[in-house]
Amino acid sequence: MSKTNQNVGQAERATQNRIVTLFRNRLHYAYLGNWEDRLDNSNIEESEVRKYLTSQGYNDTLIARALDKLRATANNYSENLYTNNQNVYKLLRYGIGVVENASENNQQVHLIDWKNPEKNNFAIAEEVTVQGNREKRPDIVLYVNGIALGVLELKRSIVSIGDGIRQSIVNQQKEFIQSFFSTIQFVFAGNDTEGLRYGTILTPEKYFLKWKEDEQDNSMLQLDKYLLKMCDKKRFLEILYDFVLFDGGIKKLPRTHQYFGIKAAQDFVRRREGGIIWHTQGSGKSLIMVWLAKWILENNPNARVVMLTDRVELDKQIERVFHESGEKDIKRTTSGKDLMEQLNNPLPRLLCSLIHKFGVRGVDNFDAYIEELKRGPTNTVGELYVFVDECHRSESGKMHKAMKAILKNSVFIGFTGTPLLKKDKQTTHEVFGKYIHIYKFNEAVKDGVVLDLAYEARDIDTKLSSEEKVDAWFNAKTKGLNDFQKHELKKQWGTMRKVLSSKSRMEKIVQDVVFDFSTKHRLNSEFGNAILVAGSIYEATRYFVLFQDTSLKGKCALITSYNPATKDITTEDIGENTETEKEYVYKLYSGMLKDISAEPNKSKSETYEDKARTKFIKEPANMKLLIVVDKLLVGFDAPPCTYMYIDKKMQDHGLFQAICRVNRLDSEDKEFGYIVDYKDLCQKLEGAYSVYASELDCPEDLDKPDIDILLKDRLEKGKEKLDGALEGVALVCEPVAPPKDNLAHIKYFCGNPENVQDLKDNEMKRTALYKHIVRLIRSYANIADEMVEAGYNVDEIVGIKNKVDNYLKLREEIRMASGEKLDMKVYEADMRHLIDTYIQAEDSRRIDPFGDQSLLDIMINSGNAIAIKTLPDGIRSSKEAVAETIENNVRVKIIKDHLIDPAYFDEMSKLLSEIVRERKANAVSYEEYLKKIAELAKRVTNLTRDDMPPEIKTDAQRSLYRNLGKNEKLAILVDKAVYSSRHADWRGNPPSENLIKQAMFHVLKDKTEVERIFRIVKQQHEY
Repeated sequence: MSKTNQNVGQAERATQNRIVTLFRNRLHYAYLGNWEDRLDNSNIEESEVRKYLTSQGYNDTLIARALDKLRATANNYSENLYTNNQNVYKLLRYGIGVVENASENNQQVHLIDWKNPEKNNFAIAEEVTVQGNREKRPDIVLYVNGIALGVLELKRSIVSIGDGIRQSIVNQQKEFIQSFFSTIQFVFAGNDTEGLRYGTILTPEKYFLKWKEDEQDNSMLQLDKYLLKMCDKKRFLEILYDFVLFDGGIKKLPRTHQYFGIKAAQDFVRRREGGIIWHTQGSGKSLIMVWLAKWILENNPNARVVMLTDRVELDKQIERVFHESGEKDIKRTTSGKDLMEQLNNPLPRLLCSLIHKFGVRGVDNFDAYIEELKRGPTNTVGELYVFVDECHRSESGKMHKAMKAILKNSVFIGFTGTPLLKKDKQTTHEVFGKYIHIYKFNEAVKDGVVLDLAYEARDIDTKLSSEEKVDAWFNAKTKGLNDFQKHELKKQWGTMRKVLSSKSRMEKIVQDVVFDFSTKHRLNSEFGNAILVAGSIYEATRYFVLFQDTSLKGKCALITSYNPATKDITTEDIGENTETEKEYVYKLYSGMLKDISAEPNKSKSETYEDKARTKFIKEPANMKLLIVVDKLLVGFDAPPCTYMYIDKKMQDHGLFQAICRVNRLDSEDKEFGYIVDYKDLCQKLEGAYSVYASELDCPEDLDKPDIDILLKDRLEKGKEKLDGALEGVALVCEPVAPPKDNLAHIKYFCGNPENVQDLKDNEMKRTALYKHIVRLIRSYANIADEMVEAGYNVDEIVGIKNKVDNYLKLREEIRMASGEKLDMKVYEADMRHLIDTYIQAEDSRRIDPFGDQSLLDIMINSGNAIAIKTLPDGIRSSKEAVAETIENNVRVKIIKDHLIDPAYFDEMSKLLSEIVRERKANAVSYEEYLKKIAELAKRVTNLTRDDMPPEIKTDAQRSLYRNLGKNEKLAILVDKAVYSSRHADWRGNPPSENLIKQAMFHVLKDKTEVERIFRIVKQQHEY
């Protein structure tokens, strides 16, 4: 125990030393060394590659040509990182085709022995300094046969793992060492408290994954445990060989449940046994289908795979993913006849089709029909593996049976996102067999694969304002009908659907939705949007018309699959000045689609709906609401979608699949998927709502509570979030020294302005403060107008409002004191909404009081008095706080621009330290201090100097002059050398950079000096 305590908060270096030892002693990777000072580090270490390929029997000519092709592919500067990485991956996986002599055929040079992991050279190097536009140094790089396939960033236990992730994301930018990542397959980040996260190139931070295996084993730190799991030589190569996908511009690695789901399915396939993969909605079933199909085809030369879905979009997606992954031999069938013709031929080996191709119409005795199919001949060629998406559908039961009777001796694997209800059980298990692998909803939420769901039932009063008037209207309209006809018609008009689709009720729901769009932070930001589910196409069109008189006009669309045709209304004319429902829908759609030009192979409706769907996903600020009936309730993945308003009766699978449209991960401000229920679909329990009834079909090894889909009460969850956010900010501020005034907060979050390192060292504290305050803002805004309903009393409401107000001011003061300019796009919408709606008007403009100007800009342009006047009250009230704020802003400017002209900014840093020393020693008056610091601010922001020789004219020349010992001739020569040797887009292009260095070397005659001055040259914009 004492030993553990000694290691708490240990330095990053100690963690790194332990991990290096783990790679060497436990994983048996070779150690290439500490490459911090090693020159020309590369993602393709040619000596190591040559050594491996020579050991495999390749001659020097083949090796040289293979290396040339690998280098050219990895460093193709006309392509982006995604394309280069994809092309390198193909060379790694399939080998490099090269010709030794012109008269000979291609020979494949294989860079990795995938089948025999131990025959490859696994190695690590640490502190790998990489020269790019800006020098970067990954903590650990994993090499296989001399090719960098993984990077690992480590952080000390008290520093967020997110820092390591963001570090690698920054490194992949063109401004840094992007080209190094053209070979990288794994991007790891870890620390001793949070464990290990993994992603690949261009993976956003929110999609970095966490491995999960042998959870009961807590014998070591999770970082060590999962590095041993993932970097095991066999598994490392297995994941790269069988589990990498390039999908529409996104490179993907498997989540744990996908990996183990496929491993389980592989065992079933080896036994030619079918089964069901139940992975909850949104967890990536389509990717499993693709990975598993590729594995089957690659490992069984006689195999053929048929992938059946019930959605055109998924059918197209599967085809596209296979094409991008190198599988061009895939056929999408156009009809049932086409499907069977393809199956009667040996090629293609991979087909995708819609399950409706197995439809069985016009069959009176279905059981006899199935028996007849079973007795008929089998004409299919090859060993068939049939994947069926959404295999639970009870309405597809007949198709399932027909499909199995037609495709005799095939192995059927079903995929579902929901557990099987008893009414589906017999048919589904009869066709597919038992469960292969299960990944439940609550697991996916816990793992961060999908978001949890928050539920709220809303009641719209549907009482008739005057039953007498309605009866009078009805009697007037039904003159001429006998009593029996009147009775039947009244029954029809008296149904719940007709009553609930009355205009007054729909108007109230529209007002309700519009109110949410003005008050809910996700909906009134540019990032979130919603779906409204209507009970019929007619009701959907009525809703659409009502929304045209609201702020959502032009930002909502109708998605129903309806395509207006005159045959729809030929029998609808009733001879009066009224419209039937069909006439209403027809006229609305005809007008809406009037100016739409149909795209090739699409109707006007399809063209309109496709554009609306795309805009909803990619431009949520411009498409806020989709009104649907049945479409988009299955398989529609739209991360911005946050709210679903349900005004339609649904149940079981259909309900669960629908509500899971809102639980996809998106930006940080999306914490839940929200369900607003106008139909009382879920019976309220104490704080939770179960989607499935007690008839749920549970596998024997599962407990029902694990399968239940629990919907959290929105206000209850909102209160929990707000209380947690308040506690979080308080904990971040707790270490501030007494008396905990503004100056004490500035000192804690910014440090000592005399210490260059202080601002940098305290950056994590400020980041934590900003994050927690934004979380507080969002959680407060989410229930600020419903605080009483959420369970707060009047005193608590006032106290929380004051706390939020104070934390807003604190955030502004720290931001100003540290001289930081935040990316306001992330916070602006939430801040504006919160302040404008809930905080006093006089505070509502304190988001960014200087606009685009920094404090130094205001000092220079407007003078000290105005600059100080614009500071937040908490800073302005203290002379010391004002002084430290100005000093911090000057220090930030010096640190930020230091590389542009090190000599000059070293001089400015010394002057700042002297001014601060004088202030603290009371050697000058406060007014004299302000004059001196203002003069220094001008010098820091203006690099132009009057004491330059006449030949030194440009900013770049001035920087070279100051950093070359004020040698005018040398500065001019270096300037000319750079200009004469530079190419377009030379930064980050090693060959182009080397040309500049060679030209500089002819002038400077010293390699170390070239490297020093070259770092300055790279910062000069005019080059």
